[in-house]
Amino acid sequence: MLISEKIFHLLVKKGMSQKEFSEQTGISQSTISDWKRKKTNPSADKILKICEVLKVTPYELLAEGKSSGKGKMDYMIALNKDEETLLESFRELESGQRERLMGYLAALRG
Repeated sequence: MLISEKIFHLLVKKGMSQKEFSEQTGISQSTISDWKRKKTNPSADKILKICEVLKVTPYELLAEGKSSGKGKMDYMIALNKDEETLLESFRELESGQRERLMGYLAALRG
């Protein structure tokens, strides 16, 4: 995934428009639009400001997806607020609680 694609995913996740992103980073809207249209990445001198505005580390923005060793691929998807809350809550559960929740989910799915 291109760095610019990750940026656009994060913008969706955070509910931030390209205009707001432009204003907060000082990067012109036309430059941001070019990343999407031409499938290019921001220049290195803009990365730190982008990370600051999107509240991610440079590693999170620049890291390539890699196999987790279980046949699954790590990748980034935009989550809405409810999905984000659900995932964060799930990660805080103890293993027994996770198992019960997964059982309940299986029952809901029928």
